[in-house]
Amino acid sequence: MKKKIIIPVVILVVLIASISLFRHWHNRFHYNDNYVNGNTAGNLYNGGLFCESNGTVFFSNPDDKGRLYAMDANGSNLRKLCGDTAMYINADDHYIYYVRNNSRSDEDFSVFSYNNNSLCRIPRDGGDSVVLDEAPCIYASLLGNYIYYLHYDDKQATTLYRVKIDGTESAQVYPYYVFNCSTIGQYFYYNGTQKDSNIYQYDTASQSSSVVFQCDAYKPIAESTSSIYYMDVANNYALTHANTSSGSSDIVTNDSIDCYNLYGSTLIYQKYSETDPALCVINTDGTGYKEIAAGNYTNICVTSYYIYFKDFKTGQTYYTSTSNPGEIHEFTPGMIITKS
Repeated sequence: MKKKIIIPVVILVVLIASISLFRHWHNRFHYNDNYVNGNTAGNLYNGGLFCESNGTVFFSNPDDKGRLYAMDANGSNLRKLCGDTAMYINADDHYIYYVRNNSRSDEDFSVFSYNNNSLCRIPRDGGDSVVLDEAPCIYASLLGNYIYYLHYDDKQATTLYRVKIDGTESAQVYPYYVFNCSTIGQYFYYNGTQKDSNIYQYDTASQSSSVVFQCDAYKPIAESTSSIYYMDVANNYALTHANTSSGSSDIVTNDSIDCYNLYGSTLIYQKYSETDPALCVINTDGTGYKEIAAGNYTNICVTSYYIYFKDFKTGQTYYTSTSNPGEIHEFTPGMIITKS
């Protein structure tokens, strides 16, 4: 008689323990085991409107007021993740991080606005967002278990901050702004904004910085610790490559650049011209120059399948092939209406 009673009790105890263990592992917070970088420098310089991670593209949907969506890298399998208008999108294996700007106009991806430019985190499959910094924020960049970003307040204006991905350890890094978008492992690279415009390397492990190349740079993109591209302010914003090992630099194109992006051996940039502005591509060795589209474009973001860019005047988003840029198409992914 006792044996018949003991067996069900043991099973019940095991079942309860299993459920508790499942809930613990399902609900526990996930930290990164390495210095994962949340998006590319070029994408973040261009508003971070697209972010590719593990075959998924998280993006700000122009057909739905810039709200946060996801799709497969080839543009299929569209899904809506939340009702926030998103920019500066980053991702790791468990979460998406973004700046929400729910009060912006359709053309504005840069203006600070209180209670709307908040830095947020959301699960990769969507759901409720968690606010990591409720102050106005831009240029958010995930590096390991911290997000570095520009934070605005009335006392010190725009300064560099960081916050842990669980929302703790919020702290000012510098009492001024630097562009912290270009990350490699534990480092990010930036141009000086105070006494010079040299290219600096910031080590997030030691929380220290050092000059790696002396020049007059703007928005550098490091493809390795020794190879860095930048807009040369002293040379009419010409696109330039620096070899930090040899201390030498080479001009990739003499065109004056408004904005640019880098993917593999291809540079995509907006050529400034009063008479014939154009979106262009060129190989990193200076060969293969091609004009993709005449006119003024911005928000150049790149994924493994497509280059996305926006018409500066109309706000229309277009795309072209990453592997063979040329023919352009309107980007109209559609929208998903969810019940409130």
